[in-house]
Amino acid sequence: MQDGYVTVFTGNGKGKTTSALALALQAAGAGLQVCILQFIKKGAYSEIRALSRFSDKITVEQWGLGRFTSEKPEPEDIQASRRGVARAGEIIPSDLYDLVILDEANVAVKLGLIGVQELVSLILSKPDRLQLVITGRYASPKIINIADQVTEFKVRKHYMGKGVPAREGIEF
Repeated sequence: MQDGYVTVFTGNGKGKTTSALALALQAAGAGLQVCILQFIKKGAYSEIRALSRFSDKITVEQWGLGRFTSEKPEPEDIQASRRGVARAGEIIPSDLYDLVILDEANVAVKLGLIGVQELVSLILSKPDRLQLVITGRYASPKIINIADQVTEFKVRKHYMGKGVPAREGIEF
């Protein structure tokens, strides 16, 4: 790619990570190299198992402990996220990838796992040719301001509101 941009998928609606993963598949299909760094998440979700089939084009690294929380994070959660930021700091300027996805990075900022300035620094370290995607609710105004494209996902209606639990292969 000649020109890469910064895309943010945010908002309370479902589909932010799914949209980023669709971009990853599209990029891999075009022969591009993709790295997905997941903050907060950990585990062999359906999406991770599916992406493993494209391991020659898509690398996935999880830098969370799998504890979704709105409480004060534990020191272990902060340490894991900081290691993820350090890894992103190596990967983004490396020229090894055409597309880098920082999944749930906005949530990591909101929970205090990483600082907004750390995320801003990662964005500013992006080579011109790299496409960078940042997902997660609660995107900071600072991130929105420096992004080239921002899509806000809004819930209008979702069957989970009727008590339907998350289903393997659809929601996870």
